[in-house]
Amino acid sequence: QVQLAESGGGLVQAGGSLRLSCAASGRTFSSYVMGWFRQAPGKEREFVAAIVLNSAITRYADSVKGRFTISRDNAKNTVYLQIYNLKPEDTAVYYCAAKGSFHPPALAYEYDYWGQGTQVTVSS
Repeated sequence: QVQLAESGGGLVQAGGSLRLSCAASGRTFSSYVMGWFRQAPGKEREFVAAIVLNSAITRYADSVKGRFTISRDNAKNTVYLQIYNLKPEDTAVYYCAAKGSFHPPALAYEYDYWGQGTQVTVSS
């Protein structure tokens, strides 16, 4: 069992940056692929990024490549999402998710555990 708690969201102007964090409980964090998803009002939850156990492989949605960076610190049981050059269309609730796997899936249903989300609002 893994419990996830996101933090770092907030209100930011377009062009700004944020770093989201997701702290995981349990001693087997390093056994999980970690992902970030987001959900804007009235829209489905969409994949943002994922990272494998040893950070050797990362995966990004095309819409965020070049602006988002996912990383993890297994010693701190934490996964991060660094967001640069924020745009109004990035406004959403951002969720982290975990899956016991060696491969980074991009479909929400493939993940086993979810956090409660953190709101990111980008003003133009």
